[in-house]
Amino acid sequence: MRHLLVALLLTLAGASRGAMAAPVTLLNASYDPTRELYRAINTAFAADWAAKTGETVTINQSHGGSGKQTRAVVDGLDADVVTLALSGDIDEIARRGKLIDPGWQARLPYKSTPYWSPIVFLVRKGNPKGVRDWADLTKPDVKVIMANPKTGGGARWAFLALWGYGQKASGSPEGARRYVSRVLARVPVLDSGARGATTTFAERGLGDVMLTWENEAILATRELGADRFEIVVPSISIRAEPPVAVVDSVVDRRGTRAAAEAYLRFLYTPAGQEIIAANGYRPRDPVVAARHADRFPALPLFDIDRNFGGWKKAQATFFADGGQFDQIYAAAPH
Repeated sequence: MRHLLVALLLTLAGASRGAMAAPVTLLNASYDPTRELYRAINTAFAADWAAKTGETVTINQSHGGSGKQTRAVVDGLDADVVTLALSGDIDEIARRGKLIDPGWQARLPYKSTPYWSPIVFLVRKGNPKGVRDWADLTKPDVKVIMANPKTGGGARWAFLALWGYGQKASGSPEGARRYVSRVLARVPVLDSGARGATTTFAERGLGDVMLTWENEAILATRELGADRFEIVVPSISIRAEPPVAVVDSVVDRRGTRAAAEAYLRFLYTPAGQEIIAANGYRPRDPVVAARHADRFPALPLFDIDRNFGGWKKAQATFFADGGQFDQIYAAAPH
């Protein structure tokens, strides 16, 4: 009888270990340009998670313009984590979908933004139109490529950088509006996200300058040819801070909270930060950032809170239906 009991206990223990080691699958709903970054992060995290827990974890990806991804999650896309282009989009998931705890930004360092990236210019090799700063975007013969701020998070950051420069140069919101209007009149097409804009600029050959994330510009020169494009860092830009969050209702329903939270924490580890830097994003870890300082030039930056009153106010003022972007774009000739 005792042998039978021992055998039963061993069987139960083995079953328990097997259950603990059951494969885990996560879905990361992310914005447009992060495919390469998270492909590398996923591989490294899966190895780290397996070494620590014995579990196999697979992370699937969904990509699109940040605004489009926000709507998809609210409408039922079963993402365990979201890694979007701006905090306003995650706030929208929390507010409209009731899927994320409203205090999500306090869960991880730097308001849950493990990396950042300024908006820069990508121009054709030799910079034939001489686009060196924001004022050059209004030259009569310059065509500007950017994504649509209504659907792309990077495009919203770019729009605010344009507005910030226009206001700084003119000294007034009215001057900012005039400047942005002149730039938007030089935009022949608005793609839904940053990667689509890169395709338009690099593969279709439209435009003379593209406004984009620094990491996307670095990737374009690396993957599509340093002999075809070059990066121009303007005199001032904006600190674009893409945030990350666990989708609480999904992970609690699916039982994936532990893996999902560990996945986002991995982004802040030295290994995660090195992968971030290698993919052209600016790391938060000061030691890692110092190691890569020669790749990321310092520059003055507009700040979403200091210069625009935070994303809630910026969204209502500039990007809500009938806001500044809609008004300016509707009036601009195309």
